[in-house]
Amino acid sequence: MEEFTGVGCVKCPAGSAVIKDLIGIHGEQLIAISIHSSGGFSVPRPQNQYDFRTTEGDALNDYLGGPLGFPSAVINRKPFGGSSSLQVGRNEWAGHIDEEKAIAPKVKLDIETEFDDATRNATIDVTIFVEETITDPDVNLSLIFTEDDIVDFQDSDNGPILDYHHEHVLRGMATPYDGQPLTEDLTVGEKITKSFNYQIPTEWKQNNVNVIAVVSLTGTRKDVLQAHKVHLVE
Repeated sequence: MEEFTGVGCVKCPAGSAVIKDLIGIHGEQLIAISIHSSGGFSVPRPQNQYDFRTTEGDALNDYLGGPLGFPSAVINRKPFGGSSSLQVGRNEWAGHIDEEKAIAPKVKLDIETEFDDATRNATIDVTIFVEETITDPDVNLSLIFTEDDIVDFQDSDNGPILDYHHEHVLRGMATPYDGQPLTEDLTVGEKITKSFNYQIPTEWKQNNVNVIAVVSLTGTRKDVLQAHKVHLVE
């Protein structure tokens, strides 16, 4: 679930509250990524300590198609109900998530992480287990970093919140925004491991950082085939 948001978006805290409830229902089966790429809404206000904007977030906004209104999110990078847009409003999130959970995944994922406190280097191995033969020609793997519990300013319908807790904030990626191509044979039973090294910025609190692997199509369709999340530091 890729939510498009911004520190100046007064309606967005209500959307974040819905996401919190949905995670409470679905647990680890729902992975949320909050992308601060919403035009002027994402520009830091004078009260902000941090700038949550990223080059990858802006690229994903262009790639997935930005929202026409807020709150808005993309679910498994799929269009629903004959819409040409991938963006859906919060009243539709729960139903589409239920639909997607009912679909058996074509791949399963495992993530192993190592973090060196001294150098702040992260070594990450992602293993892909192919559960169903995939014939689509364009399948990519994305490696995404988010951070939880960042306390900073957020505007809201009830006025400015100086100590708002920002969750699952997109912080960066170890791959291009749309992932790196999987050129291996994706026949059922295959096992593929990809290794990454990434320097964790000192601004990020490593104990709050999540590592997310996403396998998705990148052709005419952009469907997410599977995603998995672990903490950088267990």
